[in-house]
Amino acid sequence: MQFTFAAAAAVETGALVVGATEGPELLPAAAKAERASRGAVGRALAASRFTGKSGQSVEILAPAGLKVSRLIVVGLGKAENFDAAAAEELTAAALGRIKSGTETEVVVDLTGLKGSKLEGVDLAAHLALGAKLKSYTFDRYRTKDLEERAQTLKKITISTGEAAAARRAFARLEAVADGVFLARDLVNEPPNVLSPVEFARRAKGLAKLGLKVTVLGEAQMKRLGMGALLGVGQGSERESQLLVLQWNGSRRKTSAPVAFVGKGVCFDSGGISLKSGAGMMGMKGDMGGGAAVIGTLRALAARKAKVNAVGVIGLVENMPDGKAQRPDDVVTSMSGQTIEVLNTDAEGRLVLADALWYAQSKFKPRLVVDLATLTGAIMVALGSEHAGLFANDDTLAANLTAAGKAAGEPVWRMPLGKGYDKLIKSKIADMKNIGGSHAGSITAAQFIQRFVQEKTPWAHLDIAGVAWQDGEQKPLIPSWSTGWGVRILDRLVADNYED
Repeated sequence: MQFTFAAAAAVETGALVVGATEGPELLPAAAKAERASRGAVGRALAASRFTGKSGQSVEILAPAGLKVSRLIVVGLGKAENFDAAAAEELTAAALGRIKSGTETEVVVDLTGLKGSKLEGVDLAAHLALGAKLKSYTFDRYRTKDLEERAQTLKKITISTGEAAAARRAFARLEAVADGVFLARDLVNEPPNVLSPVEFARRAKGLAKLGLKVTVLGEAQMKRLGMGALLGVGQGSERESQLLVLQWNGSRRKTSAPVAFVGKGVCFDSGGISLKSGAGMMGMKGDMGGGAAVIGTLRALAARKAKVNAVGVIGLVENMPDGKAQRPDDVVTSMSGQTIEVLNTDAEGRLVLADALWYAQSKFKPRLVVDLATLTGAIMVALGSEHAGLFANDDTLAANLTAAGKAAGEPVWRMPLGKGYDKLIKSKIADMKNIGGSHAGSITAAQFIQRFVQEKTPWAHLDIAGVAWQDGEQKPLIPSWSTGWGVRILDRLVADNYED
């Protein structure tokens, strides 16, 4: 889909999206359409009880007096409350309606909006971003009804008096959206296609953006002592991998990087502690944390972020087999700490243990954030609206909370403490990998924290409730996979850690 920015002009074909604030108070393009229709637009708004509240819209097909095939008047609510999130959801909702038609072009004209949190260049860029995020599709495995599902809309024009500046602002946002799309693609892929090796192979294609891509195989990980990660994958015929992505964009080339670590379990059967049939469905998405990391590194590279960053992703498949890890096994992690594995379905924390230790030992980062679809317990606590945030550093936690709010990927901080840490004490090893029936997401975070080296600011994001959506789709996410994590991490970097 082509995104363009241009000064307001007469719209000859296609669809036109115009707006009104609460009242309703028509913006200039809407008022112009009202005059051209000789009052027909106003009568349609009145008949629909349209007051300009946020979320309201009125669609008029073949409006009298206008050359466009479709006019959509959208409510912006009170101008002072209209922000980036509202702009993105507005165009996403409008695009959702237009995609059902035959139009190939649409113009979005909200010029003249005054008194809002978002005006001018930023308004135009975020309107385009909403449409971009809504345009995502994953149809590569469909063979039927392709014509009915085909997207006829080819071009979206955002009206703005600052077209060149808006294009530059959108270029940065589009780089992030492309990172989100990569993450969505990976999570949506079926597990017979996306093995650990295939995940790593696709990552190598990002070298063209300037990323340094390194892949460690099982022999290399064994020499490094990664017994925790390797134990998870030993029941699979597919080789485990450690994927390392580096972006060196800081003006200070020796600056310590920010590090992102992802759980990349490409399919999780539960291993010997086998999941139920229903519980196993969707476990192709258990690499959502790893997908977010690769999407973030792609975004940073594409927008030439002025930061040094590294992404480390532990890629495994957790399968039952005669060679698979057993409950009661004891493994030795790269850190030298021993782990009693009481449940092979608590495998993500084992993968993160070695990936985290490697990231810190190899790169000496200024901070580390890990992401994982780790526990069902976090869904019990927070549902699908917030990711769980655990941290050993208040500043990092505050920065992540602010970034999540700004990016539309909210987090909620959860507690850590010695009392919870006692729950993973093992009778025969340094720790056990489960803590009992209570506080499951917290004990998982306590486990991961044991692999955070001294004085390293660290945060853990449990994204089990937000990495995919089984129910009603959110406005900006027309897909099972959400790509959650790319936007919050990119915003974290942009707001706090670039030169």
